[in-house]
Amino acid sequence: MKNKGPVLQVVKYMLKTAKENKPILFFAYFLQLLATLLQKVQIIIVPKFLIDELISIYNGQELSFHVKNAIIFAILAIGIQFIVNVINSLVSRIKSLCDEWFSEYFQVKVNDYAMALDFEHTEDPQALNQLNKAKEGVSWYSGNVCGILNQFFDIITNVIVFFGVIAIIAGSAPLIIPVQIVVIILVTIFQSKIRQIELKSFEGLSKINRIINYIFYQLAEFQYGKDIRLYDSSKLFMETGEKHLDQQIKIWKYQAEGSKKQQYCINLVSAAENFLVYFYLGYQALKKLISIGQFSMCISASSNLTNSCENLIRCFQEIIKRSKYAQEYLKFIEYPQAVQKGNKKIKNQDQHIIEFRHVYFKYPRSQEYVLKDINITIPSGQHLAVVGLNGAGKTTFIKLLCRLYDVSQGQILVDGINIKEYSDEEYRKLFAVLFQDFKIFAFSLKENIAFGQEASDEELERVLKLAGLYEYAQSLPQKTDTCVNKSFDKGGTEFSGGQKQKLAIARALYKDSPIIILDEPTAALDPIAEADIYARFNNSLAGGKTAIYISHRLSSCIFCDKIAVFSNNQIKEYGSHKDLMKIEDGLYQQMFTTQAKQYLPKD
Repeated sequence: MKNKGPVLQVVKYMLKTAKENKPILFFAYFLQLLATLLQKVQIIIVPKFLIDELISIYNGQELSFHVKNAIIFAILAIGIQFIVNVINSLVSRIKSLCDEWFSEYFQVKVNDYAMALDFEHTEDPQALNQLNKAKEGVSWYSGNVCGILNQFFDIITNVIVFFGVIAIIAGSAPLIIPVQIVVIILVTIFQSKIRQIELKSFEGLSKINRIINYIFYQLAEFQYGKDIRLYDSSKLFMETGEKHLDQQIKIWKYQAEGSKKQQYCINLVSAAENFLVYFYLGYQALKKLISIGQFSMCISASSNLTNSCENLIRCFQEIIKRSKYAQEYLKFIEYPQAVQKGNKKIKNQDQHIIEFRHVYFKYPRSQEYVLKDINITIPSGQHLAVVGLNGAGKTTFIKLLCRLYDVSQGQILVDGINIKEYSDEEYRKLFAVLFQDFKIFAFSLKENIAFGQEASDEELERVLKLAGLYEYAQSLPQKTDTCVNKSFDKGGTEFSGGQKQKLAIARALYKDSPIIILDEPTAALDPIAEADIYARFNNSLAGGKTAIYISHRLSSCIFCDKIAVFSNNQIKEYGSHKDLMKIEDGLYQQMFTTQAKQYLPKD
C-alpha cells in the first residue's frame, strides 16, 4: 500500500466495504448525529431558558406566563431525552450487529488471503509476521469497518458541535475562546504522545503474540501429546511461553506507564481550564453582564467545547492509529506475489509432456543452490521414480514442478510452454499430489477425499478399493461419513498412520488428474501393504497417467519406466532399473544392493 494519504485510503476502503455489505450502517450514523445534536440542545440551550423562567417566577414576574413557559421547557427537555434514548438504543443495536458481522467478515478475508498466498511466503517469517499483524489489526485493535468509521463519523459530529458551541460562546463570553485554544493545543500534544506509545507497543507485540499463540496452541493439541509426555517437554514449552509472556507484559507495562504520565498532564490542564472559565463567567454573572441562564449555558457550552475539541483530537489520532492497524491488513492482502502468474489455459487433453531445461534453484534468503542444472524430459504416461540420499533435492524438484516456487534459473515446460505462462488455477488441475507431510483434517472420511467436490459413491468406492481402505471404511459406524478423529465428533474414529496414508492416496486418486505425484507414498505402511500398493500401482492406481513419485524403498523402482537418481543437487544417473543396476559402482546399484540386504538372511 502506498504511503501517500494512508488514512484517506483506509477510510475510502472501509466506506466502500460498508456500502457494499452493510449500507444500514450509514443510517445508524445519521441517527447517531441527530441524537447527539438533540442532546446538545437539551443540555446547553433548553436549561438556559428554563432557568431564566424559574428566576422570573422566583422574582414574581407574570407568574402564569413564566410558569407556563417553564413547564413547556421542562416537557421539551424530557421529550428530547426520551427520543435520544430511543435513537441511541436503535443505533447501538445496529452498530453492534454490524461490528460482529464485519469482525467475522475480516477474519474470513484474512484466512482467504492466507490460503491464497504463494506457498513461498508460508515459509517466510516476514510474511507470517505480516499475517499476524493483519489478524490483530482488524480484530484486537479494531482496525476494521466499524472501528474506523466510528471515528470518522464522530469527527463529523464533533465538528458540527464545535462550531455550534463556538457560536453560543462568542455571543456571550468570547474571552473563553483563547483559553480553549491553548487547552486544545496542549491536550493534542499529550494525546499524540499516548498514540505514539500505543503504536510502538503494537509493533513490538506482533511477533511475541505469534510465538505465544504457537507455543500454547501446540500444548493444547492432542496430536502432540505423545511427544510432550514421552520426552517430558512440557517444562520447555511452559518456560518458553512464560519468557515471552514476560516480554508481552513488559510492553503492556511500558504502554501503561507512558500513557499514565501524559494522562496526568491532560487532567492538570483540564483543571486549570475549568478554574479560569468558572472564574470569568462567575465574574460576568455577579456584574449582571449575563443572566444566570446565560451563565449556565456558557458553562455547559464551554464544557462541550472542550469535550468536542478533545473528542476531535482523540478521533483524529484514533483514526490515524486504527488506520495504521488497518494498513497492516491492506499490506497483507496486497502482499507481493512470489510466483509469476500467467493466463494461458491448459489444452483439454490428458497427455502432457514435462521438460526441465537447465533448472537451477535456491530457496529464498539462502545462498546455496538446492538444484543445479537439472535436465529431464518426462513423456506422457511415463512412471518416473525419483530417488537419492536425504537432502539431494528430490522434494524440491517436485515443489518446482507444482509451482510452489519459481525456478532461479532455467525453464520448466509443459507441452512446450513455460509453466509461468499458465493460469495458476488451470495449471494445478494437472496434478494430484501426495507429499510425505500430508495433512488429514477433522472432517468426515468422504470430505477428506473429495474436499468439497460433489462426492460420487461409485468413485469413492473405486479409489478406496485401489488404496486398500474400502473394507475398513465399510466397517466404520457411519461408513464414509465417519469423522476421521474425535476432535469435534465423539463418534469419530482414530485412524492409524498407515490408514491415514491410504486415505491420502485415495484423495490423490479421487482428483483424477492426468499427472500423479507421490512423495514417500508408503512410508507409514507395513511391508505387506507396501508390496500390495506397488503391485497394483503400475497396473491400476496410475493406469495410463503420468506418475512421479519419491521413495526411499527402492523395491518400488522396479515397477517404474525410468529412475532419476539425485545426488549433490543434480541428476547423477538416469535410466530403467535394469540399466542402472548394470552401472559398476553406480549410486543406484549401491543403494539398491545395500537396501536389499536388509531383507535377506544374513548367511
